[in-house]
Amino acid sequence: MPGICRCAAGAALTALWWWAAARLLLAPDAGALEGAVAAGGWGLSVLPVHCLPKARADGALAAGRWRRAWRVARKPGAE
Repeated sequence: MPGICRCAAGAALTALWWWAAARLLLAPDAGALEGAVAAGGWGLSVLPVHCLPKARADGALAAGRWRRAWRVARKPGAE
């Protein structure tokens, strides 16, 4: 049941964002409300909500890995 509610809320917010974007583009009387909804939705879309601390991320590279790789590559005879 929580998945259905989450999907319904996402669909409702998406519809609200599209309504605001369409009004901004097509209606001459669109105002601050539509602009705020459209800007807020766009701002949320660029929010990195799936970020983790590097130590907890799957497949995270160790600190200094790129420095060591550059040092090895710069040695004479290295591929």
